[in-house]
Amino acid sequence: MRDKWTNRGAFILASIGSAVGLGNAWRFPGLCAKFGGGAFLFAYIICMVLLGIPLLMMETAIGRKAKGGAPKSMRFIHKKAEPIGWASVANAFVILTYYAVVFAWCILMCFVAYKFATTNSTSETASTLWMDSIGATFKTSFLGEGGNIKILLLICVVIAWGFIYGCIRNGAAQVSKVVKYTVFIPVIMLLILAVKGFINNPHLGEALSALFVPDWKAFGNAELWVNAMGQSFYSLSIMMAIMFAYGSYLKDDSNIAVDSIIIAFSDLAISVLAGIVLFTTMYQTGQTVGDMSASGIATAYIIYPTAIVNLTSVGALNAIFGFVFYFMLCTLAIDSAFSILEGIATSVSDKFKTPKKKTTLIIAIIAGAISIVYITGAGVGYLDIVDNWTNQYTLIIIGILETILVGWFFKPKKVLNEINKNTNKFKMPRWWFETSIKFLAPLALAFLLIWQIIVLIKNGFRYNTDYNLAAEIIAGWLVTVLVFSSGFFINLYMKKSKRGIDLSKDEDNEPTWDELDSIEQNQVVSVDQEQTAKIEQEIES
Repeated sequence: MRDKWTNRGAFILASIGSAVGLGNAWRFPGLCAKFGGGAFLFAYIICMVLLGIPLLMMETAIGRKAKGGAPKSMRFIHKKAEPIGWASVANAFVILTYYAVVFAWCILMCFVAYKFATTNSTSETASTLWMDSIGATFKTSFLGEGGNIKILLLICVVIAWGFIYGCIRNGAAQVSKVVKYTVFIPVIMLLILAVKGFINNPHLGEALSALFVPDWKAFGNAELWVNAMGQSFYSLSIMMAIMFAYGSYLKDDSNIAVDSIIIAFSDLAISVLAGIVLFTTMYQTGQTVGDMSASGIATAYIIYPTAIVNLTSVGALNAIFGFVFYFMLCTLAIDSAFSILEGIATSVSDKFKTPKKKTTLIIAIIAGAISIVYITGAGVGYLDIVDNWTNQYTLIIIGILETILVGWFFKPKKVLNEINKNTNKFKMPRWWFETSIKFLAPLALAFLLIWQIIVLIKNGFRYNTDYNLAAEIIAGWLVTVLVFSSGFFINLYMKKSKRGIDLSKDEDNEPTWDELDSIEQNQVVSVDQEQTAKIEQEIES
């Protein structure tokens, strides 16, 4: 029997938890700082409404109708589209291997937050605390220091994976219990930090103005819109196999249209709250947007610690503030991490008919073993390369394929009817949904992809020349090829194994959405004919 959400609130909280991650806490404020404050915020809202929300609804609705993860959902749309779903799953797996390490960094910073209170804690020592704690070389060579592993970081990675698996070991029922805490705790932490940013802040007006008042000239910057589109796609957990899985746990009477709006705007609200925290804190210590970075890692682990040690003249208070901040990041990271694992495990379990709990554990162990690469001295370099390719290329291509499949090789109206099936107060307008899925989303994603390719070509087909060419080929090009080849490898394995033949035969008998509608329609006609025949017999008798 398939897992089900215990109630509507559990699905909404789990989806918000998945959408709200570390990108909200550090990438969003950094992009606001780089692209004219309110200008980026305004552009992001436009992109979220026109692009993000329709895709969120689309994936959730298809998942509910198909009762399966991304591969099964894609196959439900078209029998030859399953590889698109597997590419989404494989890409999510790659992201999970390093996202768990980023989660471990947050745990590590909680452990070393006491150092913000030591007598030798200065802006300089604070800015290097994270780098020294993880032993990063920012190179991709495993020779010398590049092959070292800090024991404390290894412990933190084990703790991170323990929490990730523990939160979803029993499926949707377990997640329903966990999200009651993991969604609200970071909001409470952010509110505490925001209040601190308002108290005795001589630069409060400047901070809020920098965040909310638009720089009108920035709207003419194409890079602003590229980043706003990217953030709207990345932030809502779409194209990562998550929402198909979460949608598959929904009951047939769930209200996807309204719930998706709640999820999207909750995600936006927490992003804005995180922006308030970072801007007020930075300005409170005399720093400005010029000191912030669009790189979330740089902002959270290098720049922000310099603000923490200068908050007050009392070292103990600074240490407490630092602990609260990084504990907040931990609570943001865990929801996103276990939701990625859930999307992967659901898809694998659907395909191979394996017990969900066992499947989840095996995937966690394999991904955890791969995570060790990222905690070596060379790990940050490899993480940077993999993160760039999975998000800037692979994820975008998956989104293009998904929207073209649904928009041009299927009937978007059927998906829209599924979205609006149980709603009366608000219905997703057809013009909004179909315009986005057929035209706006694929064109916007294609523009994003072309932009990234142009940047790559300008850099000589290199992401960062400080990294070894071999490292870029293996962690970038090769990983991308393997992601898009995953579906074909899986289907090949299924055909060659005896057990696979049986499963493939079963799958061939599973109807697509169009075939299912035809079957249901014929059943209705058959029932009507039987009833008509009975009435005629009664009249004759």
